[in-house]
Amino acid sequence: MPSAGQATGPARNFGPRRLELIRGDLTGQQVDAIVNAANSSLMGGGGVDGAIHRAGGPAILQACRRIVEAKGPLPAGQAVITVAGRLPARHVIHTVGPRWRGGDGGEAETLDRCYRSSLALAAEKGLSSVAFPSISTGAYGYPVEQAALVAVRAVADMLRAGSPLRLVRFVLFSEADFDAYRRALASLPD
Repeated sequence: MPSAGQATGPARNFGPRRLELIRGDLTGQQVDAIVNAANSSLMGGGGVDGAIHRAGGPAILQACRRIVEAKGPLPAGQAVITVAGRLPARHVIHTVGPRWRGGDGGEAETLDRCYRSSLALAAEKGLSSVAFPSISTGAYGYPVEQAALVAVRAVADMLRAGSPLRLVRFVLFSEADFDAYRRALASLPD
């Protein structure tokens, strides 16, 4: 369920699996995992990343440090999972989106991998519900209309293919982002 003060928006069902949109605060989601639009250092930053680290507390940063010490910086398009600290979610999945460079540098493919690798990791860990922000559309400059199409299609493809996840939610902070994702969801074929 969305947190108090957050209304659900449009949704699509794929058999027993549901893709839904809400406008609200990602850090308040009561799901198995929220996804962090992280930077490759995993050390926190601005936007969604900073909000997750502030709300979740130091346990998330400590877990991220251990990952970076063991594996190095996280490449764009890949995902890792940590504890969620003080967040209502049980886990945080961290993924690094692409920086927008005009669209000819493989940005769409990298963004697609962010969503698919996050969902694959959630399935591998036995999770059933995940909430995403709009990855790469803040400081990384990805145009939200284009990012929404990539995001919604990637998630719908995974759900149609039989992902064990039961709920994937996009939590959009601004009305403009929510509208872009609503249009992207409406554009999906039946």
